[in-house]
Amino acid sequence: MDRIDENRVFVPLRIAVLTVSDTRSLADDRSGDVLVQRLTAAGHHLAARRIVRDDVTDIRAAIQQWADDEAIRIIITTGGTGFTGRDVTPEAVEPLFEKKMDGFSTLFHMVSFQTIGVTTVQSRATAGLVNGTFVFCLPGSAGACKDAWDGILQGQLDSRQLPGNFIDLMPRLKEHL
Repeated sequence: MDRIDENRVFVPLRIAVLTVSDTRSLADDRSGDVLVQRLTAAGHHLAARRIVRDDVTDIRAAIQQWADDEAIRIIITTGGTGFTGRDVTPEAVEPLFEKKMDGFSTLFHMVSFQTIGVTTVQSRATAGLVNGTFVFCLPGSAGACKDAWDGILQGQLDSRQLPGNFIDLMPRLKEHL
């Protein structure tokens, strides 16, 4: 199982948080707040935060801008992963993926199932690489963001986690570009 090697140095990352919503503002963005609180509590830095409406063009523009910024290593989106007509985050982001992380969705559903049961099937959470930057697309609920951070991202974004973590991969993510 995973473990933290206290002999390794913790590497703080610059993480951007994008909320996708037609109705939220920074004042009531609970899922974005959860992500910001958790990433900063873990020792990482909030590189940017934005809210965009449920629009493919707006979502893609924000993701592409941040993925092109060498200072941003991780992008986490919240919202727009369901099945309603305005839920378009996967449609917006997946065409940008150089590599899709199929295991993220599987693991997210396993973690989420422990909290909300079969309702997890209503999420199209996804992840992949855009210009060598990890992008994780989470549902818009605070609970889903807690599940994803606590059950997956916190450990994988900790350079001390063994047997492996995303930080160990970062120097080689742009080899194919």
